Amino acid sequence: MHKPANYPRTLKDWLKQLDSQLLPASSESLQPLRRALADSNRSRRELADLMQSCPALALSVLREANSKSSGLSEQTDSLEAAISRLGLSRTEALLNRLPAQPEQELPKPFRQILLISQHASQQANGLFASRLARLWQEVHWGSLLFLAPVWTLLAAYPELFVAWEQRVLVKGEPASKVEQDLLGVPLLKLCLALSESWRLPEWITQGYRLLVNDRRLLIKALHIAHNNEHPLQQQQCLDADSNLRRWLTQPANSILLANCLAISAHYAWNSPHSLRWQKLTGLFLQLPLDALQQQLHQHAVSSARQMLRTDLWHPAEALIWPWQARHLQAAAELPKPVVLSEWRQQCAQLLAQPSAFSNVLQLTACANHALEACGMQRVLILLADRNHTRLMTQQQTGLDKSAASLSLDPQQSQVLRRLLSAPAQLRLTPSNIAQFSAMLPGTLKSLFPSEHLLIRSIASNNRVVMLIFADQGGQTLSDVSVQGFGKTVQCIERALASFATRGR
Repeated sequence: MHKPANYPRTLKDWLKQLDSQLLPASSESLQPLRRALADSNRSRRELADLMQSCPALALSVLREANSKSSGLSEQTDSLEAAISRLGLSRTEALLNRLPAQPEQELPKPFRQILLISQHASQQANGLFASRLARLWQEVHWGSLLFLAPVWTLLAAYPELFVAWEQRVLVKGEPASKVEQDLLGVPLLKLCLALSESWRLPEWITQGYRLLVNDRRLLIKALHIAHNNEHPLQQQQCLDADSNLRRWLTQPANSILLANCLAISAHYAWNSPHSLRWQKLTGLFLQLPLDALQQQLHQHAVSSARQMLRTDLWHPAEALIWPWQARHLQAAAELPKPVVLSEWRQQCAQLLAQPSAFSNVLQLTACANHALEACGMQRVLILLADRNHTRLMTQQQTGLDKSAASLSLDPQQSQVLRRLLSAPAQLRLTPSNIAQFSAMLPGTLKSLFPSEHLLIRSIASNNRVVMLIFADQGGQTLSDVSVQGFGKTVQCIERALASFATRGR
């Protein structure tokens, strides 16, 4: 990814740029807040609770309440106290300053990082709030706002999130190298500087100081946590290091753990990075790993139920996928241009009379090549048995090697049953993916981690015999691409009809 010319490259320039950056907010979330602020019967606690749906406003209110212009040196970590300090008029003025846009028009990376923060807050509330009941406000608002410096960064430069996902999570490049390339400064150092400048809740600043200035304690704790199968040895190690033991029991660690769990789960629950933070959280809570994982998964599901979004990724979705599946894939190359000469050649072979094929394998191989030539990058052709009790791979292109031996029971999927009942085409898009995704087998979703997918069932002698799945590496499908796919499928249908009557 090329660095735009207007990227700041020093910590001072980044602070200047991001300190003046206004966070956008969805107009849908601002309307109920505007009505609530005008209602004199609303308590400060109710207003604070409502602001959870608009993290941008929560951050703005807390920053303003702790700013030098407030005239108060005492810092407040509670949104309820911040509203009381500012008063309703100033709070409403802050709301009116926020750039309001329809939810779907906000940059997707910005909305994705907000979802990660809300997931972290759900994990913190579920794991720690009851144990730290007197510190509930600190746990709740600290975990939600911990990534606020990153919100502001992505509001200004949303493309950075995609670059970070691809280079750090997918390709495994060192985060320090990627941050130096993209930002010119370490990301955590920038987050610490913003947290101190904005006077965010002390637990947030304390977490960033640990990550930037005192990683020695964290590394020692992670080393002990790794030995999670031997809790007695873990306790003996902690007893031998009183400083580490005192640090590990600090309540402020709860918001750091919750956010690291949410960030690592964004990629995979069972990645080494995620397991590392799970084990450390288990050591903090004195829970075995399996018991902790059960709680994490339950809280993730609860979080997903509260977030009715259709185009954002929530880690709870991965809980119904094969365990080794990953929703993040290497960025696809640009869709292949249609090679007209090759496409016409393959289609001519499909349309030949009499049939040019002596068996089904030859026919489907030609069909596969024709779909590639019309611009499809990933293709899966499944054949149905006579009773529609099994779907098995016949051809595949651009997919994981596991696709070659795929065998599915269509009775487990409402979508597959419907496609097998009659010839039909289904086009998955961001607007309908939530509706159909839950009805597709997890194996298929892991092979096509995409919001843009074409699925077609093809019949021969009035019985569906073949299902085709195709996309352009996750890229948006243009109308021309969809038309090309449709014409290719027509050729495949005619080839099947001709093949069925060969020799008569």
